[in-house]
Amino acid sequence: MSVDPMTYEAQFFGFTPQTCMLRIYIAFQDYLFEVMQAVEQVILKKLEGIPDCEISPVQTRKCTEKFLCFMKGRFDNLFGKMEQLFLQLILRIPPNILLPEDKCQMHPCSMEEFQLLQKEIEELQEKYKAELCTKQALLAELEEQKVVQAKLKQTLTLFDELENVGRDHGTSDFRESLVSLVQNSRKLQNITDSVEKESKKLKLS
Repeated sequence: MSVDPMTYEAQFFGFTPQTCMLRIYIAFQDYLFEVMQAVEQVILKKLEGIPDCEISPVQTRKCTEKFLCFMKGRFDNLFGKMEQLFLQLILRIPPNILLPEDKCQMHPCSMEEFQLLQKEIEELQEKYKAELCTKQALLAELEEQKVVQAKLKQTLTLFDELENVGRDHGTSDFRESLVSLVQNSRKLQNITDSVEKESKKLKLS
């Protein structure tokens, strides 16, 4: 069914076109079921008159239901086309048609009023474009924050795993050990730099 509310058509007809089409669909579907039931009864009576008939009522019902599903599929396909025709052409009020009760709301405007309205529309369009750009920028920033949060979560998970490993090997506080390790690394780097400088001096001399 159509998702267009078609409020103007509902105002004119007194009912929504979708409701009308739904009632037609239900009526046709009920009629199809009634016809198939009548056909099934006729088939069963015909089979009763055939001596030594091997076709049971259960088999007849399965065949009837299978044929009903086939007919319903064809009916739904045809009804979809009919619904599209009705909702787009027959039950649709053209955009250039105004209902009698709405004509009294129309009033001519001067050229100045028209220009003011046009200017206001342009300003609103510019504001909309600016808000749309701002929204896109915020969405992009949000995606970047999600990526950073995911990396931060991975880092925290890694630290937790390293801390658990440290505890398993007798280290009480992994963070203190990490700070100490960084400090010792810096000292070792300073010593290495000093040795390299002395070595260069000795080579030069």
